[in-house]
Amino acid sequence: MLQTLRARFGHDAFREGQEHVICALLNGRSALAIFPTGGGKSLCYQLPALLLDGLTLVVSPLIALMRDQVEALHAKGISGARLDSTLDADQVRDVYERLEAGTLKLLYIAPERFSNEAFRQRVKRLPVCLIAIDEAHCISEWGHNFRPDYLKLARICRRLKIPRILCLTATATPKVARDIRKAFRIAATDHVQLSFHRANLDLRVTPCKAVERKSLLLEKLIAVDGPAVVYVTRQETAEELATFLAKNGLSARAYHAGLPAEFRADAQSSFMVGDTRIIVATIAFGMGIDKSNIRAVFHYNLPKSLENHTQEIGRAGRDGLPAVCEMLACSEDLTVLENFIYSDTPSPRALGNLIDRVLRLGPVFDVSPYELSTICDIRPGVVSTVMTYLELDGIIEATGSFYATYRIKLLNKQEKILAGRASGERKFIQQILASGELKRWWLYFYPTLLAEKFKCPREKIVAALNALQAAGDIILSVWGVRHGHKLKKDPGDIKQPTARLIEKFQSREQADLARLRQVLALSAYRGCLTGYLTKHFGEKLEAPCGHCDRCRGVPAKTIKRPKSRRITDEEILSVRKLVDEKHAALNTPRQLAKFLCGMASPAATRARLTRNNAFALLADLPFAEVLVIAEAA
Repeated sequence: MLQTLRARFGHDAFREGQEHVICALLNGRSALAIFPTGGGKSLCYQLPALLLDGLTLVVSPLIALMRDQVEALHAKGISGARLDSTLDADQVRDVYERLEAGTLKLLYIAPERFSNEAFRQRVKRLPVCLIAIDEAHCISEWGHNFRPDYLKLARICRRLKIPRILCLTATATPKVARDIRKAFRIAATDHVQLSFHRANLDLRVTPCKAVERKSLLLEKLIAVDGPAVVYVTRQETAEELATFLAKNGLSARAYHAGLPAEFRADAQSSFMVGDTRIIVATIAFGMGIDKSNIRAVFHYNLPKSLENHTQEIGRAGRDGLPAVCEMLACSEDLTVLENFIYSDTPSPRALGNLIDRVLRLGPVFDVSPYELSTICDIRPGVVSTVMTYLELDGIIEATGSFYATYRIKLLNKQEKILAGRASGERKFIQQILASGELKRWWLYFYPTLLAEKFKCPREKIVAALNALQAAGDIILSVWGVRHGHKLKKDPGDIKQPTARLIEKFQSREQADLARLRQVLALSAYRGCLTGYLTKHFGEKLEAPCGHCDRCRGVPAKTIKRPKSRRITDEEILSVRKLVDEKHAALNTPRQLAKFLCGMASPAATRARLTRNNAFALLADLPFAEVLVIAEAA
């Protein structure tokens, strides 16, 4: 074990906790490793992967993270690969060939990959010795960034008879850790948790007003010597703040999910090599960022939870040198964050409509989350969560995902494309090409419909089109993801699963609001701030840290919710005018309230109502108050 550690990873000794986890896996037991950011989680599965016979599957939530990990493995001479949506047909084929040949030691996949029935069947045939699940807190409904496909992993692992499972996360409360251990049958003795106390991190909370926050941040960043990350809630805030800092002579760039991929990559690269000193980012930035000399992390906006806060400040000072972690606690952020939480909760009516629609599609069906999202006026992510809950209840089962629409542009004349092919293959390709719907220079195909027409498997049509692309005969593009399912049992009275899901979503809403209150309580806490955070994760410090605001004597201050302004007569008239227009996308009080708070619902977006002057008219008011106004309108 130590020999492999030195030869492949260049380390002479294990870090704290690593050896316990690795020995548990090598002895055939599952384990849970809760290591703070930068604690060396990846070695806990990479080393066993080399020592065990068979394949290690690594479940990871982000493509960028998978790519970085695979590149790091290759640099160490370790055989690893990834399967994700950015790979073309040839690359996917190459991965599968290496799997079948047994030359791969580690394969990185997203949790959604297991929704593909063909992939599950393939995994059954492979000698999988270990599954490592990164960001494992996502499997708990009470984890801070819950992802529905993570919920299914425990059941999938049991069905596939995986001999050992490693769950990894940087942030899990005792409740979430218990959920993980229960789901994967992990013994308490194989739950390894490192301390959340980082002695080099200086924790600060500075209550402030929105009008003074920019200048306050500028002052603090000028005082910092070295790279810094500034976290914000909204994409537009990232752009605005980065521009403000740059105009004031600081080297700063924005990073958020709304930027083109090449812009994000360039901003990240510039920060990593030191050309940019300050990155102003939403939470889209940070996963897998391994820059050791970050000297400060500022929360310009309140984080959504203590878990998010802890994960984000964990990116500072990985070199062990002092680093500042400061939250600019502004009460005006409360309304925006709470309204985000309310926007994720579907109304009982919308939820009932979605479930009724899905369960009446027949024994075998496929759906587009985006179509269902617009029809039922529920965000696509929430639609996916509903489908996952129906699957966990044993009502439906996922069979796989596919693209609904293919389009091609011919690069060669049809005679040249068909030349040299066997007569049967030539006839089939002729049939396909003749069935294309010509729009300008592109031929459009709908493989599911063609499969019915030609009475052949859909896969045969897709394979033929992919083969034409591989041969250089066509340019091929695809879109319109649909998810296949089959009905496993009669749901009976649809009101029952609907009622269960309404309760789940309402409980989650309350849990998210409670998390936000825990963040606010940090500012009001009179004791050691480090102790407050570690206690949240089930760890009690023996003594105050000595290096946070409270330990330095900075007094606690309660962040009070700003007093709501009165709605004006002009705004009341605007709301009534909007109601009188009788928009289908705004026909319930909750839909109207979301719209007035600036939360664009799928139906309102499709109807282009976000251009209406009343959109976000009351965005500075709490959702609960706006809902009362909407009910009275």
